[in-house]
Amino acid sequence: MVKGVTIVIGMVIVAATGFWLYERVPAQYNPFAPLSIDDPPTLVTRYKLRALANHPQACLALLQQAKQRGQLNFRSVSDTTGNCPLTDTVRVQNFGSVALSSSFLASCPLALSSTMFVHQRAVPLAQSEFGSRLTHINHLGSFACRNIYNREGARLSEHATADALDISGFGFANQQQISILKGWQAGGKGQEYLHTVFENGCPFFGNALGPDYNAAHADHFHLGMRGYGLCR
Repeated sequence: MVKGVTIVIGMVIVAATGFWLYERVPAQYNPFAPLSIDDPPTLVTRYKLRALANHPQACLALLQQAKQRGQLNFRSVSDTTGNCPLTDTVRVQNFGSVALSSSFLASCPLALSSTMFVHQRAVPLAQSEFGSRLTHINHLGSFACRNIYNREGARLSEHATADALDISGFGFANQQQISILKGWQAGGKGQEYLHTVFENGCPFFGNALGPDYNAAHADHFHLGMRGYGLCR
């Protein structure tokens, strides 16, 4: 009897604590609050983005909200089978006013994280750090059915599940282009923008790897969903 009462009291305390958190803690720090595309990147936000992999309908609803706001254009694609099966995948066509070198396949969480990164960081930083509006993002692709570094016997790459995007450069309204390969150490506003946008982009992803990581990333930012904060 006493044990049963203790369990009930414990459940009441947990429920009361959860309600208190839900009512008072800002959403980006509140694990009980649903994710918003306006949430700034925190450890809690990153956890919620990862968790959406198990809630495809909730994730798709957030993509639709971003589309209605003009922040994203995408279309759903059919599930695939084979060595690298894909489920609940979308094809990102652009980030609203920010065009892409080509459309790319993305898991729903990757599409959402990328949209939040572009509109919360890449777009405003272009104006403040580079002095021109961001109009274009160049990339090297997202989906590739392969192991990490194409090594035989290695685990599958994040690209094999469309959970990573490789960004190679940016274009601006003043007609200037910045490539990561040539701009990372070139000095000036271009270098400043690349370093700032990379550092500010890290919290939206499970891992972010750039030119300082290794030679294989000299020409791009690898932005992936695995992990909880690797930024190099």
